[in-house]
Amino acid sequence: MQREYRGLSRRTQQLLNMAEGPRVDFKRDASGIKSRDLVAFANSIHGGTILIGVDELTSVDGVQRGQVVGCAVDDNARLTLVNKATDCYPTVEIELYVENLASKPMLRLEIPPGIHKPYCTQYGDYAIRGDGRNRALLPDELLAIFMERESEQFLARFQDAVSRLEQQLVHMRHLLSSGMLDVSEHISELDTQLSRTTSRLGQLTDSNKKRSRNLLQILEQSRDAVSLLETHLRPEDEPHSDHELLLDIQQKLVRLIDEIPDSNSPADSD
Repeated sequence: MQREYRGLSRRTQQLLNMAEGPRVDFKRDASGIKSRDLVAFANSIHGGTILIGVDELTSVDGVQRGQVVGCAVDDNARLTLVNKATDCYPTVEIELYVENLASKPMLRLEIPPGIHKPYCTQYGDYAIRGDGRNRALLPDELLAIFMERESEQFLARFQDAVSRLEQQLVHMRHLLSSGMLDVSEHISELDTQLSRTTSRLGQLTDSNKKRSRNLLQILEQSRDAVSLLETHLRPEDEPHSDHELLLDIQQKLVRLIDEIPDSNSPADSD
């Protein structure tokens, strides 16, 4: 991004009253910026600022300050800075401001702390900003940055996985609740049908042997189906009343089967 000011911004005035240090650097012109400068600030905790068109002067009392001397702020200077940023790996994000246009134009280059650390130049040079200078990253520092990045990525992936799992569990609970409601309705319907069968069974006569045998077969199949249903359903997964009703249906089926005459019994041979 780029903004323009006719005068000096408050931030620039504050930085000019400081000496070069961990968060600020002075450069005479854009050609003096190296990719290593951008990498060093991007790898630091707080990032930093480079004031271009500024010289570092020492006052009579020995205090170092920045003095605006001006520099080229044309498209060529801006393109130079953008190319330096894209030469880094990964690309370093920069914010560019043109200031003091009414007097001696200068550039303020803001480099925020990178979110894809560690950064290096196209030649594999890893650097970080120290006390007024850039220095190479030590092996243990480089390892710490890698570990921090990997831990953050792992945490993000873990949180995403937990979120998706919670959504799946909610969906499964909904399906189970719907399924148990259907089972409860089927159990009630089965009990109603069994009551009707009991009523009709009392109306059978000796001439209805064939119908009795068919009914016996149907009831035995029903008994097996109910037994299988009772086996697969745990009491904690279903309403307590449905579990008791299922056991009552089983007992009714057993009594009905015992009451139906067997086709192979002596009574059928008469």
